[in-house]
Amino acid sequence: MLKIKLSQSSPMPIQINLECAAGELHALVGPSGSGKTTVLRTVAGLRQPSSGKIECDSEIWFEGDDMKRVSKSLPAAQRSCGFLFQQYALFPHLTALENVCIPLQNSDFSKTERKLIAKEWLERMGIADLVDRLPHQLSGGQQQRVALARALARKPKILLLDEPFSAIDAPTRQNLYKTLADLRKDLNIPILLVTHDLREADLLADRITVIDQGIGLQTAAPQTLFQKPRNSRVAELVGISNMFHGVFDSGKLSWDGCEHIFSVADKGKIPPNVRVAWVIPQSGLSVHSNPSNSSVCATVEKISSLGQIAVIQLRINNSENILEWEASSAEVKRLCMEVGSQMHIELDGKQIHIMPLRPINDPRRFIDQ
Repeated sequence: MLKIKLSQSSPMPIQINLECAAGELHALVGPSGSGKTTVLRTVAGLRQPSSGKIECDSEIWFEGDDMKRVSKSLPAAQRSCGFLFQQYALFPHLTALENVCIPLQNSDFSKTERKLIAKEWLERMGIADLVDRLPHQLSGGQQQRVALARALARKPKILLLDEPFSAIDAPTRQNLYKTLADLRKDLNIPILLVTHDLREADLLADRITVIDQGIGLQTAAPQTLFQKPRNSRVAELVGISNMFHGVFDSGKLSWDGCEHIFSVADKGKIPPNVRVAWVIPQSGLSVHSNPSNSSVCATVEKISSLGQIAVIQLRINNSENILEWEASSAEVKRLCMEVGSQMHIELDGKQIHIMPLRPINDPRRFIDQ
């Protein structure tokens, strides 16, 4: 188990609190400069926070606070971390085998044993035939496999991955996803992954932490995060398209620019008669050619076909609200849908998720709700 609780005010504010169990992959997502890589470097001992605690496998790696200062801080060499850097950081003058041997040099293994261990890891990565090649003789995917073998050669207690798939093509990336999935089962250690790709985080991670300006805004399983973001800033950062504003009052939700009122479950966390942001997933939307007592009228503004899937933008009549709906090309054809068509949208109030409205420059957005 990896436990991280970090806090500092400068040079960059950091406020992170998360846990990652053995065998779990925990993704850190957020905009560029939000502090994702800083968290990894802090865990690895490459930088030091002003206060907090880092504990791995019941061993304290760092502990300190603003009053008592740092009481413990293991140097990077004493922290059992496997770190895969974004640019791989292979030594250009060393072969693949020699690169993987690097972290084993100060171990109790003999030179022969170190080479055997390195060969075993290169074999597990599926590149045993490339042991004598220099980095410039390897493809990007092969370099990454060498770097991953090097990160795991000394059997670390945690694995840190800093955007490891960003510089390789899609087919290679898919193969490496499979490699990582197989390794997870065997390693059974906490894995922290920094990525800017939300689809990647959704695909690989057991849990995701959204970071903005050094602050951990929400930690949740992917499905919960994408369907029930904590506030409007989280919804914005994870790319939820159908986010709107309104007023919530005792189970009733109004929609800015629309006369329709929705019945939404009141969990008692939102004060009465307060402005909120709200989102609805694709599963909560249905589009019809004929009206009903509960439907909302809309005009088709744009249809973007993506193979067998189409993304349709519908403008709610007499408002500025634009709603996105994903459907099969067959469904679009069945509805005789084209730009300018009048459609009727049903929104399932049971799937509407309401959130506190927090402007980007309002520090209260960091407060748990």
